[in-house]
Amino acid sequence: MLKATEPASTGRAAATRLLTDTLPPRLALMAMIAVLTLPLLFGMLGVILPAFGYFPALGGHEVGLAHFSDLAAVPGLARSALLSLFSGLGATSLSVLTVVLFLAAFAGTPVLRRVQHFLSPLLAIPHAAAAFGIAFLFAPSGFLIRLVAPVLGIDRPPDLLIPHDPLGLALVAGLVIKEIPFLFLVALAALPQVNLSATRQLAASLGYGRIAGFLFLLWPGIYRQIRFAVYAVVAYSSSVVDVAVILGPTMPGTLATRLLEWMSDPDLAARFRASAGALLQFGVTIVALLLWHATERVGRVALIAARDRGARCRRDRGLRWFAAGTVLCASAIVFGGIAVLALWSVAGLWQYPEVTPSSYTLKTWIDVLPRTVGPLWTTVTVGLAAALIALLLTVGCLERETQGGKKAGGWAPFLLYLPLIVPQITFVFGLQLLFLASGTTYRLSALVLVHLVFALPYVFLSLSDPWRALDTRYDSIATALGRSRLASLLVVRLPMLTRAILTAAAVGFAVSVGQYLPTVLIGEGRLATITTEAVALASGGNRRLIGIYALLQATLPFVAFLLASLVPALLFRNRRAMRV
Repeated sequence: MLKATEPASTGRAAATRLLTDTLPPRLALMAMIAVLTLPLLFGMLGVILPAFGYFPALGGHEVGLAHFSDLAAVPGLARSALLSLFSGLGATSLSVLTVVLFLAAFAGTPVLRRVQHFLSPLLAIPHAAAAFGIAFLFAPSGFLIRLVAPVLGIDRPPDLLIPHDPLGLALVAGLVIKEIPFLFLVALAALPQVNLSATRQLAASLGYGRIAGFLFLLWPGIYRQIRFAVYAVVAYSSSVVDVAVILGPTMPGTLATRLLEWMSDPDLAARFRASAGALLQFGVTIVALLLWHATERVGRVALIAARDRGARCRRDRGLRWFAAGTVLCASAIVFGGIAVLALWSVAGLWQYPEVTPSSYTLKTWIDVLPRTVGPLWTTVTVGLAAALIALLLTVGCLERETQGGKKAGGWAPFLLYLPLIVPQITFVFGLQLLFLASGTTYRLSALVLVHLVFALPYVFLSLSDPWRALDTRYDSIATALGRSRLASLLVVRLPMLTRAILTAAAVGFAVSVGQYLPTVLIGEGRLATITTEAVALASGGNRRLIGIYALLQATLPFVAFLLASLVPALLFRNRRAMRV
């Protein structure tokens, strides 16, 4: 009898073990798909219904096009839409052009590795903090004007509308400076997928210059891998709010900034017009994406024509140095802006045209710090919660991928970039209306959920490459020694990927810290973060306050990345092979 029961007992144990190993990754995959799709679907539904007049919670019971007519009658609407379209396409074009020229000039050289270490910290700086730094540098009474004022004899600030110029050039410049590091690092991740060294040698042997050879032979393959990231830049740049508030035009503003005004209007009837405007913003972004897609086709045809014509462009040294200068200049502007923010935060009397303050004081810090406790707590709590949940879902999905033995299909990149391609102001406003209609009081949980939608793609993209690069034979050895898949994950794989995991968590935290629009709409003023407080000060003239809040906003992600570097160094200080 004992022998007869042993196989059944062993079978039940094996089934239980298999279920324990495979169920959590499967649930993580289902949860990840839900997080990336359901908020968008419900958010779009929450915008479409009020746009057409049906939203009983706000007194709308009749379906019609009246709110679109109301929207069309708004003065300057067409100009606002065109400004959004221009900022999206202009910022993306300049960013992509700068990145491709720099990669073409220096891919495979020591210069690229040095610049990579130089640009990586820029990703940790939120867009709003970088925008404030740029404004403080280039304003008519900014730091750069002060530097040249004694030489040029400028005794008063010049009459220049910088920032907030009517053409949105300052907005485009600010977006370009922040998107260059993002596209640069995305392209670097795709670079190992092409045979760089051999292709370089082949192009050189045929007489092609470095830039021409890269464009003809390598860039098409790289661009196919980063296309969704470029689309995300187009969508973000055409619908950005916080950077547009700080640097963009005001009379009229971009479509997204005007939508925010209507969404924040105390008159609830304005929400219907805002919903119609949100659909217009969605249409503007779609048009921007279609125009960019057409630009891709034109660029492809032009590249093929130049290649077939035998253009070799051997004398490209000037273009190479121009690309290097542009990247370094963009980096210097961001770092210089942060330094000026820090200087203003401790400045006493600082009159124009003095280059440095006449005195320094911590009085502003002492007065402001008590008021930052609440926003700091909300920022850190929401950021840590969103980063942790995103990390758990990412690990579960990647473990599911490892168990299956194959990489996710062609739908996975689209699904990951979907929340980044759909304009925030479109579906997040719909979520706000649905939360209002439901009467829920769980604002903090709702805020974590919405931040998770944006943090999850970045966490997955940050962790996926190191996860897939780890040799799966470690898992095979652990399984051969009798360890379950779960035990192998916890004892072998996760410890070996500690640095990558902490870095991915820091990326998710940084993304959460930088979220302005979701916090304003979902928090409805009851949940303030450092980012919302900083942007709210943009319309004021107190540079000391702005400097403190923007500096705090930039410091939080920096601390997260610093911990992600120091913790593994301390944990593995006695394990040489683990020091990555």
